[in-house]
Amino acid sequence: LVRLPLAQRRRDELAGANTAGFISGYRGSPLGRYDIELWAQAELLKQHHIRFQPGINEDLAATAVWGSQYVGSVPGARYDGVFAIWYGKGPGVDRSGDAFKHANLAGASAWGGVLAIAGDDHAAKSSTTAHQSDFALIAAGIPVLYPSDVQDILDFGLHGIAISRYSGCWVGMK
Repeated sequence: LVRLPLAQRRRDELAGANTAGFISGYRGSPLGRYDIELWAQAELLKQHHIRFQPGINEDLAATAVWGSQYVGSVPGARYDGVFAIWYGKGPGVDRSGDAFKHANLAGASAWGGVLAIAGDDHAAKSSTTAHQSDFALIAAGIPVLYPSDVQDILDFGLHGIAISRYSGCWVGMK
């Protein structure tokens, strides 16, 4: 998951686009190590114009990601667009439903794109309740991708951002 925004930035550079990346979410299992790995690579991310800003909660993280999609439309913007990743676990997807719906209706930009990564805990091993994010994402109009291995995470993540850019909607990945 840390390689994903770096790969997207390289793709955009090869396409002649000046983009940046933005990642925000809320700490916790099963994606609890994601933020730790992002912090460990802070200098590398900065060199590639990728900003990691953890959210105080899932809603604020989703709202920040939503705002990133306006960068290319602002006069004098330093970037053509900002691709963004939101991350959280199932209860965070439930909690952020309103922000997801409104952000998805507002759309993703052509040089931006949003990937919402949900980590589910079906057995409630690390959560207060068992959950499955598919239904909440679908209710917000967000299609969901299901990688089956590590390579799929990278491939589907890049495809998800491309789908988001093309369609203008957020794309989920579990």
